[in-house]
Amino acid sequence: MDNARQLCTFFVDDLLLSLEVERVLEVLRPQEMTRVPLASEVVSGLINLRGQIVTAVCLRRRLKLPPPPDGWKPMNIVVRAEGGPVALLVDEIGDVLEVEDAAFERPPETLHGPAREMIRGVYKLKERLMMVLDADKAIALPTAAERSSAA
Repeated sequence: MDNARQLCTFFVDDLLLSLEVERVLEVLRPQEMTRVPLASEVVSGLINLRGQIVTAVCLRRRLKLPPPPDGWKPMNIVVRAEGGPVALLVDEIGDVLEVEDAAFERPPETLHGPAREMIRGVYKLKERLMMVLDADKAIALPTAAERSSAA
């Protein structure tokens, strides 16, 4: 396909989300995590990735979705970030899809809350809508003002 891009897909709650494949370092099964006292609520903890300490950000909390079910074993999508790798915790990993750039659309007007800021756009697939996540905005921790307004 000319002018196509490859996207790594995953599920959070009932949303089909994606990231550019170039941003994804690796996908990991559930990892042992160390909690971080006084950290933002979106930080689930730290994981040890072959000796490198990686912050794990819960996309459910970041997108203000319902809490995970009891016994939730999140998958980790480790993405490249300016300060080093960050793990995004998701419910399930999907496939790598190749999509045409021309099919990219702006986010729907019905999208509200934090998702509105973190979704770059969408692709309409046969069976559902796939949203493209802005990795930098997703891994950015909420500011103190954002945290206090959410309380």
